[in-house]
Amino acid sequence: MLVKGAGHGKVTVAMGRTLRRMSTTETSRFVRLRVELIVEVDDENALTKAALGQIAGDPEIPGDERAHAENAVTEDTAEAVAYLVDPFDLVSEVPGVELAQASWSSEQIDYDPDSPDWDLDEDDDAGDEEEEAG
Repeated sequence: MLVKGAGHGKVTVAMGRTLRRMSTTETSRFVRLRVELIVEVDDENALTKAALGQIAGDPEIPGDERAHAENAVTEDTAEAVAYLVDPFDLVSEVPGVELAQASWSSEQIDYDPDSPDWDLDEDDDAGDEEEEAG
């Protein structure tokens, strides 16, 4: 099984060991945090330059992967964003929390802030209706 850290182009082989079954107490320590962000890129050149700088400064990227990564961020704005966004940064300052696993992806989208398809409070409204009914 191959595992890719989204946005960084690093591929590793998963270890073939069998994990022991975790108790409910152990698994309840883990929290899945889902975050969806829509960012507006108003300076593609600055974004690409920053992503290329990030790649150039990463000593862990092998030469052949480095060339692929440089091409990806030059050709695709979403890839450039993915190279610069790190989920660790979201939780690194939260006391008592350690990042156990992260994955992320980015894609260019057609965004219309006035469209009901982009209503971020959609889930909240459903929850409010359930509370009122109960």
